[in-house]
Amino acid sequence: MGIPQPPAWLEFLISISNVVLILLAAWILRALVRRIVRVAHERLIGRQETADDRRRMETLERVTQYIATVVVAAITVMLVLSEFGISIAPILATAGVAGLAVGFGAQSLVKDYFTGFVMLIENQIRVGDVVEVAGKAGVVEELTLRYVRLRDYEGAVHFVPNGAIATVTNRSRVFAYAVMDIGVAYKEDLDKVYGLMREVAGQLRLDADFKDKVIEDLDIAGVDQWADSAVIIRCRLKTIALEQFGVRREFLRRLKLAFDANGIEIPFPHRTVYTMPAPETHPTPMPKLAGEADE
Repeated sequence: MGIPQPPAWLEFLISISNVVLILLAAWILRALVRRIVRVAHERLIGRQETADDRRRMETLERVTQYIATVVVAAITVMLVLSEFGISIAPILATAGVAGLAVGFGAQSLVKDYFTGFVMLIENQIRVGDVVEVAGKAGVVEELTLRYVRLRDYEGAVHFVPNGAIATVTNRSRVFAYAVMDIGVAYKEDLDKVYGLMREVAGQLRLDADFKDKVIEDLDIAGVDQWADSAVIIRCRLKTIALEQFGVRREFLRRLKLAFDANGIEIPFPHRTVYTMPAPETHPTPMPKLAGEADE
């Protein structure tokens, strides 16, 4: 006599139990991988000397977690399907044929992942960087193999597909320049203006709140253009990355106060209104009606 087959309900119960065990094992494996990646990240980030390297490690940690999640999920799905008696080989074969069929339609998606992988390997963007990509600018909040999530100055969030990124403008690398165009009246002594600008920049570098942000003395390029009502002087301050905006605002504020104190005119448009006297007018006599007598 052959070995009796278990009833269908028992086989189904065993399959359900196995699926539960597979899901539990997947959850444990995912938690274990997250823990391993986190511990490795904490050890490696402690060895990084610069903030740039630490931001790169943060980005690598997030992408590694993302890849690990995808791999564990894919393995879990295949095991669950096989537990219900669904052969994986035909599915993979069908997926291959379907992949060829939709390949042209999925080119943008493949491009997103490939571009994201290249940007990650080449360390072009990291979480926390201030960048401009595909016409959008902001702080990088999330970087995946498919997209970059930016938050701009107004708080709006932009999701930029990696495949749409042709050029990356990164404003967070080592140092930056606060570039300023200063306009003064044509009558002003430019040497005096230069002196005031250098004096204000020197005081800014001595300030406790800015001495660690400004790297070098003020660099005055000179007269950049003759505008309609002002002489435009271009200058710049070298700062650590991401501090150029605050340094620029504070320098301009202090320079305005210095110009006011020394009588340096900052031109602004004037409008002159001329009033002309109205021409004299004489009343036109009313025509007389027939039969009216002259008075």
